[in-house]
Amino acid sequence: MQAVYYTQYGSADVLHYGEQPTPTPKADQILVRVRASSVNPIDWKVRQGEMKLLTCHRFPKIPGRDVAGEVAAVGDNVTRFQVGDRVYGMAADGVGGAAAEYAVLAETSAAFVPPLLSMEQAGAVPLAALTALQGLYHHGRLLSGDRVLINGASGGVGSFAVQIARALGAGEITGVCGPDNQELVRTLGADRVLNHKEQDFTADHSRYDVIFDAAGKSSFSASKNALRRLGRYVTTIPDPAGMVTGTFAAAFSDKSQAMFLAKNSGPDMALLSAWLQAGTLKPVIYKTFALRDLADAHRLSEKGGTPGKIVLTVE
Repeated sequence: MQAVYYTQYGSADVLHYGEQPTPTPKADQILVRVRASSVNPIDWKVRQGEMKLLTCHRFPKIPGRDVAGEVAAVGDNVTRFQVGDRVYGMAADGVGGAAAEYAVLAETSAAFVPPLLSMEQAGAVPLAALTALQGLYHHGRLLSGDRVLINGASGGVGSFAVQIARALGAGEITGVCGPDNQELVRTLGADRVLNHKEQDFTADHSRYDVIFDAAGKSSFSASKNALRRLGRYVTTIPDPAGMVTGTFAAAFSDKSQAMFLAKNSGPDMALLSAWLQAGTLKPVIYKTFALRDLADAHRLSEKGGTPGKIVLTVE
């Protein structure tokens, strides 16, 4: 199969487009002919070597986690899917990435593409939307009526988080983003929008039940005074130093922090699919690249500040 891969850590220049072995699905997996994927910051952070403790040093590596396409083959124990089904989800752990003509999904965590979605829209969803849902619901324990602040509200995860907070019944949603993306964040459902270049939410007089830092630009220690009693701070950026200082600070506080990476989850994908089909949740796509141009897509993502998702099409 054709794929984008790299044989050493480094800049986007290490990405190559060429032939790689087509993965073979295990008994409980499906092989997907990829039609669309997307770029997430974790893709280029792994490529740069920033997450060596969480990944392995085996090369070549195929980047990407988001998969949308048609089932090409099924494992012996698969019963939910058959060849030709439109499916999407996060690539199965440990079997390579999604920036390729074929990728493998676990049957238990894959989902049918909602009929209203194009492949490009579906390819923008899995990792970012799962991160937003799990951050707000599972880790942030967001309840109906809660006041929530989403830092990085116009980004890939943040744009989903604003909509998911609304779907979960948040009482007031405050989004933090750059000046160029404020109107977008309002249209997604934010009640208040702060310009991060002019306003520091940690110094604001407002108090929140949940602070979801999708941008990884703050910390529990810096944000805890903006939390209400029993408030929860959640971040998606692995930062061992921040976890240590935050744990120490939380030990002497009635507030808490959580740091996590999104996990494959069939029930969570089913909930996202229902929201997508109902129009409650809509992917925001900033720009689309062909698979062979993944290096340019990585460079654009690394600059930061792009609203929504950068999508890849696979012919």
